[in-house]
Amino acid sequence: MGVEMSRKMMIRSVNTLCRAWKAGFGRSVRCRASDRGMTTSEYAVGTIAACAFAAVLYKVVTSGAVLSALQSLIKDALDAKF
Repeated sequence: MGVEMSRKMMIRSVNTLCRAWKAGFGRSVRCRASDRGMTTSEYAVGTIAACAFAAVLYKVVTSGAVLSALQSLIKDALDAKF
């Protein structure tokens, strides 16, 4: 009888926890449902940031040090003995 009572209490506790979790999760989803996607200003800022990052990355990759390192890497790979 003790084991059966413990099992019932555990099942009841798990079910209560699941209902509480679903209720809390449902509320948070409903609160965020009105904020779907970015607005025009967020797209503009995101686009500018992406372009700035691309420009910096282009400058770094086309710098002399990086170009010589890439050329050295490619030369070593092509000259590898099999």
